[in-house]
Amino acid sequence: MGVAIRRAGEGDRDVVVRLLDEAFMWDPVSSWVFPGEEHRRRRHGALMGAFFDLALDEGYVDITEDGAAAALWWSVPAAVPSVAPGSREGVNAGEQGSAGEDGPALLREAVDPENERVELMGRLADEAHPTDRAHQYLHMIAVRPDRQGEGLGTALVTAVLDRCDREGLHAYLEASNARSRALYERLGFAFTGTPLDLPDGPRMWPMWREPRVAVPPSE
Repeated sequence: MGVAIRRAGEGDRDVVVRLLDEAFMWDPVSSWVFPGEEHRRRRHGALMGAFFDLALDEGYVDITEDGAAAALWWSVPAAVPSVAPGSREGVNAGEQGSAGEDGPALLREAVDPENERVELMGRLADEAHPTDRAHQYLHMIAVRPDRQGEGLGTALVTAVLDRCDREGLHAYLEASNARSRALYERLGFAFTGTPLDLPDGPRMWPMWREPRVAVPPSE
């Protein structure tokens, strides 16, 4: 029996943010961003909430019907040349908004203004993020701890990858550990070749996926 998946909306915010907060509280990247446990418990949920809001603005959030797993996706267009004097050569939708706001700085201001690592995390991720082709970006995926191992996360990812294959869309993500990297490799992602190393922190592996072309059956 398949996993029932639906598109989440603003009304699911509390459920999804709580799920993300629980799933990533002890994640190596979250622990680097908020090295103090007490401070992390206070501010981590705000970061997860900001990520949920960004996903709704820039893409979409998929959730299993029972609320046990969710995935945050961004629909990222190819960078376009900027015409503003003195501005960067290209703007990626995941980096700056339509008015040219500095996304990482705004994230820091909204989540934890005194914490430079919130902003640095965003800037380093932006630098590693491909900009030459439009793609679907798997920003985060979370499964409730007591439901892990049931294939919920894989179901959420493959539902989007199947659409990518049908529509000829590329996909991108950052794997945060060797186990997840191996899983994504089985789903068709390949390491881009340059790891993302947080200063004095964990390593992540940017991964890119070309759409798979169905091979017609031989007659």
